[in-house]
Amino acid sequence: MIDVAAAARVSLKTVSRVVNHEAGVNARTAARVTRAIAGLGFVRNEGASSLRRGHTTASLGLVLEDVADPFYAALSRAVEEVARSRQYLVLAGSSDEDPVRERELALAFCARRVDGLIVVPTHVDHGYLAPELAAGVRVVFVDRPAVGLPADEVLVDNAGGARAAVEHLQRHGHTRIAFIGDSPAIHTADERLRGYGEGLEGRVDRRLVAMGPHSEGSVRAALERFRALTPAVTALFSGNNRMTVHVLRSLRAMPGWRPALVGFDDVELGDLLVPGLTVVEQSPSELGQHAARLLFARLAGELGPPRRVVLPTRLIVRGSGELRPGDVRG
Repeated sequence: MIDVAAAARVSLKTVSRVVNHEAGVNARTAARVTRAIAGLGFVRNEGASSLRRGHTTASLGLVLEDVADPFYAALSRAVEEVARSRQYLVLAGSSDEDPVRERELALAFCARRVDGLIVVPTHVDHGYLAPELAAGVRVVFVDRPAVGLPADEVLVDNAGGARAAVEHLQRHGHTRIAFIGDSPAIHTADERLRGYGEGLEGRVDRRLVAMGPHSEGSVRAALERFRALTPAVTALFSGNNRMTVHVLRSLRAMPGWRPALVGFDDVELGDLLVPGLTVVEQSPSELGQHAARLLFARLAGELGPPRRVVLPTRLIVRGSGELRPGDVRG
């Protein structure tokens, strides 16, 4: 700013007024300052500006499982839109379901003096963030709860959604319903397994459960095993969108067997399949919006004990979950 003031032959205060769009500078002087800014390539220091406003850097850190996953991409975009409306930047990174990587990312963001964190947590003790909370950083956990740290959380009713999927299949005559889920160490996968069991009123045949982590090959192996059982499996419940895609690809390579299918999470173009894909929908956008708004409320000074927000799911009926046992060939 000193260089700009010298080049425009004005005071530092005048440069500050022009940069901050304040009144009190005549048009000719403002134009001269603007030309000097352009000529010198001056960029406003938002970090310094935010310090004067009582913030650190007007930025948030967002720790996701995988920024490339469509679910987390939508969640990230929702956080970014809320942040942008408040002139905040969002820094994001992927933990890859690795507790060490999660900790590294979260503390790296804090070292860059972000005002707050939104974290999709791994199964780790989050006590490492206690000093950051004490220092004034605000933290909201999203999609899964924190471990060992009282903090705000925005979750989905995973168990309720899974229970609704199983009950839906039962209403269409299915009693042999298999479940393909992610690692039970992941909170959402464990909750969906719980909901699956509740839908069956606790009468779970462990031969009909395949928990991950999964690859396309392991999903195919699980389906082959389900298909060979007696009595036959006539319906599948898939625990997340990636699992559902693996299931759909595997079933295409298994002609003669067409079990009913309900997936947790929607899948892009799922409505264009034949039959259309019936899903338990959760909204990543709503998760992101709620988490960001809760974080900004805390940044604005809202006090009180940690809050837990649980969002509902919605069953979208399209055809794949409505096949009856007599429609299954094999």
